[in-house]
Amino acid sequence: MAISVVIADDQEMVRTGFRMILESQPDIEVLADVVDGEAALAAVAEHRPDVLLLDIRMPRLDGLEVTRRLSGSDRPRIVIVTTFDLDEYVHAALHGGASGFLLKDASPAMLVEAVRAAAVGDSLVSPAITVRLLRELAPKTPGAQARRPSEPLTERERDVVRCLARGMTNAEIAGELYVSLSTVKTHLANVQAKLDARNRVEIAAWAWESGLAATTT
Repeated sequence: MAISVVIADDQEMVRTGFRMILESQPDIEVLADVVDGEAALAAVAEHRPDVLLLDIRMPRLDGLEVTRRLSGSDRPRIVIVTTFDLDEYVHAALHGGASGFLLKDASPAMLVEAVRAAAVGDSLVSPAITVRLLRELAPKTPGAQARRPSEPLTERERDVVRCLARGMTNAEIAGELYVSLSTVKTHLANVQAKLDARNRVEIAAWAWESGLAATTT
């Protein structure tokens, strides 16, 4: 089954661009694109999409209010895609139940990855936003509150996690460490299992909490 998506953004060029990117993927289907928050709620009620791509600043209802109104179990996964990365927006969106937060200058691959992650209940936040927030939330004395992995991380796994915690994508990590993309994915899967983490954001949070992100190789 294809992942069904509704796009809500008041800029026609943005809606057209997102639709082209997503519809180029064999596992994603765009059911509708709409221009404001009221239309987003109506489209969700009509189409019942798996994922709602939602701008923050829109006429009639903004994206944060739409997110709030769609709270509950029978709702689409929401990915906020916006020009504005103000911290209060990020916190409000994620606390309101959004599954992701991307900037509009994110790569097409990141947009597709965010939709796929949301569809399976995972989350993805733009790397630059993730790094900034996790730095702010990291404890002043790293290590005290960090969970203990079920097995020690290997040195290469630690290298991968450091890169992840600094906002790198899998492809960027592969280039930085001179390994294949599949090797990076394998290391991250191993780390996720050792930490019992739900997603890469939790892995990055652990790296900052434990102090690993601040160390050098």
